[in-house]
Amino acid sequence: MANRYFDNDMPDFVDETPGAEKEGEEVVGQGTEESLVRLLCMPYHSFSENLKRAALDLKETVVIETWGFSRQDVQDFTVYTGTLGTAFLLFKSYQVTNNTSDLELACQIVKACDSASEKIKKTCDDASPHSGTSLKLHKKASFMTRDVTLFGRAGVYALGAVISKHMSDSKMLDYYLTKFKEIELTKDLPDELLFGRAGFLWACSYLNKHIGEGTIPSSHMRVVADEIIAKGRKMGSRDRCPLMYEFKGKKYLGTAHGLAGIMHVLMDLELKSDEREDVKATLKYMINNRLPSGNYPVVEGDDNDVLVHWCHGAPGIALTLVKAAQVFGDKEFLEAAIDAADVVWNRGLLKKVGICHGISGNTYVFLSLYGLTMKMEYLYRAKAFASFLLDRAHKLISSGEMHGGDTRYSMYEGLGGMAYLFLDMVQPTEAKFPGYEL
Repeated sequence: MANRYFDNDMPDFVDETPGAEKEGEEVVGQGTEESLVRLLCMPYHSFSENLKRAALDLKETVVIETWGFSRQDVQDFTVYTGTLGTAFLLFKSYQVTNNTSDLELACQIVKACDSASEKIKKTCDDASPHSGTSLKLHKKASFMTRDVTLFGRAGVYALGAVISKHMSDSKMLDYYLTKFKEIELTKDLPDELLFGRAGFLWACSYLNKHIGEGTIPSSHMRVVADEIIAKGRKMGSRDRCPLMYEFKGKKYLGTAHGLAGIMHVLMDLELKSDEREDVKATLKYMINNRLPSGNYPVVEGDDNDVLVHWCHGAPGIALTLVKAAQVFGDKEFLEAAIDAADVVWNRGLLKKVGICHGISGNTYVFLSLYGLTMKMEYLYRAKAFASFLLDRAHKLISSGEMHGGDTRYSMYEGLGGMAYLFLDMVQPTEAKFPGYEL
């Protein structure tokens, strides 16, 4: 297990030292024990300014690598590993700095992603066993155009609509909302977050939050929620786990493909009393079936205690439990979230940088708990993980000791996610895990 993460030798808590900011600025990025301690001692305001500078520099690199060098030819339009993630990062930068150039470039990138998604859809529509299109390309096109969540076509339309609103472009706003509302959910669609119905519902909630309540009518969302709950009850058991789901034949517990992600999205909706009780009981089933270490299994019944990621394991489930503590007010959910956060503190300095399965994503556990409890220990832990990244990530990636991501500058696997985290930490009480927390 240990080869998946760095030992966390950072102090459990360090008092901030006035005056440490000047010394800290001189040693940021040196990757030594002394430089890391100086960052931990730095007053938060000065520390966040260091994060902001690093994020804006990294943002420029991400733009060049994903947009400039490609000559604006979008091959992957998704927010997960593709060019849409760069637009997502630029929009976050605009929110933090109010730099309209970032907003305008984000708009340009979304338009290119829209065009790319339409080309892939046409490839899918034109492909047939008797055409010259290969079966492999046909399957790829089918998969990507079926994707109705923020991580696929729906993400292009949702982010495009939000950016259009900020640009006061009513014509483009109407265009993207129309495209979003034309999405059809097929009967064979899974229920999970990354590629399924739960992810589509999250995109609906994202639009309602950023465009205005009722942008996507509750009646439309209710139909989808009813399907998710009905399928969960059919596979679940009243006396064991009321709601259960499968993805590719496996009963996942985590956020990307399993119970935690689906429950998280359902908690954003207006649930009936019996539905609320089913969600609560399902979450309690998960808590009762955690591993002896406090981590969570990837799939039901699995005792393999390896992954401490947002997608699988304690980090993502901790975010769901924080949400449950907010929605239901049950002390049990908060206590379980705190226990999961301890696992992240001890085993969450992963040898990967990204949001989905890296240190950047794991940092959001502490930010989420800080936002709920306002306890400084959680802000410190977030600051500690971010300090580790700020001080050592580039050096560790260069030496091969840390994985920069298969798509190095992407939002969810690579350095784009680290830049997003740094920007989010400028106002830590407002930080939200992208594509998960609203």
